[in-house]
Amino acid sequence: MEKVALVTGAGSGIGRAVALALAGAGYAVVLAGRRLGALEGTAAQAPSTKMLPVSADVGKPEDVAALFDIVQQRFGRLDLLFNNAGTGAPPVPLENLTPAQWQAVVDVNLTGPFLCTQHAFRTMKAQTPGGGRIINNGSISAHAPRPNSAPYTATKHAITGLTKAAALDGRAHGIAVGQIDIGNAETPMTARMKDGVPQPNGTVTPEPVMDISAVANAVLYMAGLPLEANVLFMTVMATKMPFVGRG
Repeated sequence: MEKVALVTGAGSGIGRAVALALAGAGYAVVLAGRRLGALEGTAAQAPSTKMLPVSADVGKPEDVAALFDIVQQRFGRLDLLFNNAGTGAPPVPLENLTPAQWQAVVDVNLTGPFLCTQHAFRTMKAQTPGGGRIINNGSISAHAPRPNSAPYTATKHAITGLTKAAALDGRAHGIAVGQIDIGNAETPMTARMKDGVPQPNGTVTPEPVMDISAVANAVLYMAGLPLEANVLFMTVMATKMPFVGRG
């Protein structure tokens, strides 16, 4: 039976790399994101496999409902959800953040994964055979913040709570929920790290990065486990990045 995966934020970076890796492993992959053109760009890199781009803002309940309706209509089941879509606020002092900037990060980084998890639970409970797997994209920031990152850090800490609660609630239904915390994967968004990023001591220092294929391979490992096994938390990071001992 063909396995079906849904990847949010699949138009670039980690989402694109994971979607392509899943497609290469034989999954039919639904690509979700706000920019349809970017999703089509992902699909174009795997033309011989089943990839379905769907424009959706995961922070909007109506978009998420429509997204899962499409998944159900097209494939009739869902085996894997990768809650990957994420955003950050401008790196300004905490007191200068606007409520709108805070809310925008909460909508994408926390409300989005909650809404998608909610719909995935309904789908996975009802399908035959039942169950499935959900992997949340956390962050090194789910453990330790960077300077001027309150909205991003707070939501990634919250994702850890969502992962634990969903893992507990899914246990009786064969739904395995885990989290991957990623540090300094090389993407367009992290290109600035090679030039230098602010450190807690006030300096700006270049940081090592790792190839994004390491992240895709880690997600593939988590996804490939039988449902009686689960990676609850995994950290994949550039070996020499300043995380352990940060500050």
